[in-house]
Amino acid sequence: MVRRAAFQINGIEVAPGQTASVDLPVSVLPDHTPVNLRVIVVHGRTEGPTAFVSAAIHGDEVNGVEVARRLLGQKALRGLKGTLLVVPIVNTFGFLNRSRYLPDRRDLNRSFPGSEGGSLAARLAHLFLHDVVLRCDFGIDLHSAAVNRTNLPQTRVSPDDTGLMELARVFGAPVIIPSTERSGSLRAEARKRGVETLLYEAGEGLRVDDASVKIGVAGILKVLRHRGMLGVRGQTKAPANTPAKPPTRRPRAPLLARRSLWERAPIGGILTTYRKDGDIVSEGDLLARVANPFGGEEAELRAGVDGLVIGHAVMPVVNEGDAVFHIAQIERPVTENVVLDEIAQHLSRDPLFDEDEII
Repeated sequence: MVRRAAFQINGIEVAPGQTASVDLPVSVLPDHTPVNLRVIVVHGRTEGPTAFVSAAIHGDEVNGVEVARRLLGQKALRGLKGTLLVVPIVNTFGFLNRSRYLPDRRDLNRSFPGSEGGSLAARLAHLFLHDVVLRCDFGIDLHSAAVNRTNLPQTRVSPDDTGLMELARVFGAPVIIPSTERSGSLRAEARKRGVETLLYEAGEGLRVDDASVKIGVAGILKVLRHRGMLGVRGQTKAPANTPAKPPTRRPRAPLLARRSLWERAPIGGILTTYRKDGDIVSEGDLLARVANPFGGEEAELRAGVDGLVIGHAVMPVVNEGDAVFHIAQIERPVTENVVLDEIAQHLSRDPLFDEDEII
C-alpha cells in the first residue's frame, strides 16, 4: 500500500495521521510585533477531500472562533479521511481590537480576491484565498450577526446552487436562507474558483452562545461525514449507575425561507421587544414598542407578514428606521417555535459526537 504524501504548507510538512499548527506571516504591527494567520492542519491517514473551516473574517464574530475550537477537540477527527484546514481567526487585527474591520477600516469580506501588493485587507484576503481556500474542495465559513443584533442559527446559500443547498440540509441549522453573493465576499470568490463554501450565521457579535456553538460543531461534523471524510462511530456505553437522560424531541428538517425582510423602528426612542429569535409570528402580531424617553409618545411595531423571527436588535436605544426584527417567510407552514436548546440537546446525542467535547 502506497503511503499517503505529507501535506505541505508554508514550507512545513504535516505527515499523514498528524495535526499541526502552521503560522502564515501576514504583517508586522507598528511596534514590530509579527501578525500571523494560524492554520490548524488535520491530515488524515487515508486519502479524501480537502476542506476548510474559517472563523472571524469579521473580528468581532467570536461564536465561530468557539465553534472552531470545540471542533478541533472532537475525537471523531482522529479517523479523518482527507485533510481539514481550520482557521479559527482569519482577521487577527479585528479580533484583538474587538472590531468587525481591519485597522484601515476595510471589511475583509468585501476585499476578495485581494492582491499581494494592495491594502492590508487585500493582502490578507490574497494570502487566505491562495494558501488555504484554493487548496480545498469545499469549506464552511462561520459568522455571527453584527454587534447589538443576534441571528437565529442559519445557513446561507445562493438560490441557484443545488450542491450547496444539499450541504445546508445536511448541516441541519434551523433555517436555510437563500442569499445572493456579494461582490468581494469570500463566498463569491471561492465559488468563481470552484470551491463550494457554505456560510453559517449564528448568535451575536462579541458574544458566545452555547446552543449556536453546539449546532455549528454538529453541523460541520455532519457535513464532513456526508462528504466521506468521517465514519460513524459506535455509541459508547454509559458507565454503570449513570442516570438516564430524558428523551428529546427530534429536530425537524431545516426550514427553507422564500424571502426575508426587516421590520424597522417607527420612531426613535427606547425599544422594548416582545418576541425572540425562533418565534413564529403572524401578520399584525405585536413585536415591540418604542417609547419617547421623556414620556408621552409610544409607537408599536407589528409584523407585516407571517413568518419566523431569524434575527433581532438587542440594543434598547434605537433611531427611527433602525432594523429591529428580521422575519423570514417560510416555504411550508410552520406552527411551532424553534427552540435552540432542544436542538442542541438532541444533536449532542448523535453517535458521531462526543458530548463532553462539544460542550
